Amino acid sequence: MLTDTHTHLYSTAFDEDRDAVISRAIDLGITRFFIPAIDSGHTEAMYALEKAYPKNVFLMMGLHPTSVKENFEDELAHVEAQFKSRSFYAVGEIGIDLYWDKSTLDIQKIAFRRQIQLAKKYKLPIVIHCRDAFDEIFEVLETERGDDLFGIFHCFTGTLEQAQRAISFNMKLGIGGVVTFKNGKIDKFLNEIALEHIVLETDSPYLAPVPYRGKRNESSYLSLICAKLAEIYNISEETIAKITTENSKAVFKV
Repeated sequence: MLTDTHTHLYSTAFDEDRDAVISRAIDLGITRFFIPAIDSGHTEAMYALEKAYPKNVFLMMGLHPTSVKENFEDELAHVEAQFKSRSFYAVGEIGIDLYWDKSTLDIQKIAFRRQIQLAKKYKLPIVIHCRDAFDEIFEVLETERGDDLFGIFHCFTGTLEQAQRAISFNMKLGIGGVVTFKNGKIDKFLNEIALEHIVLETDSPYLAPVPYRGKRNESSYLSLICAKLAEIYNISEETIAKITTENSKAVFKV
């Protein structure tokens, strides 16, 4: 059994064949899908997905850093309102993204910190989105460090040193399709990280693993990521699946 700890199955990229995509994954033993939020415009689609697959879909709630705009206070109010109305498994995905827009850094930091504090209030993990922003992310995490700070560093693509620092904040590393890329780099040092710190993800429909790189990603491709980790760690795919699934249970408490 495998767990996809990060998949946007409510994305419009799956509107034509969502049920088939989910069925393909379940047929391969990928039965748990953790669903990150983006902003208020996607909330209803997430709820509809959960209603359709209540035994397989586990929702997060949060404001994605690329959706932190002038109206971010309204968006954060929406996030907080959802937490008051029902339960979730994590606050995510949250963080800082300086690839698309550096001008919003200050408000991205505010939104990130506020949502970390929300996670602490509800005793939940955070799921971090980081793009071109390791230093900025670590700066915020350092001020929030504590036993009540934990979660997943989603789509980890940093260096060994950055991996070790992320782990020092009680974060698991979310490993996805990038580990299969020739220039992905993380495959060169990942075996120096104990498997207890690793969870698997697809981030579908983005970042499809080889041989589907550049095409739409889907949760069934998690098996390819698992196979690559088995090669890197020189152990069986079954062992990778077992340990990473247990790690996901430790984070999400389900």
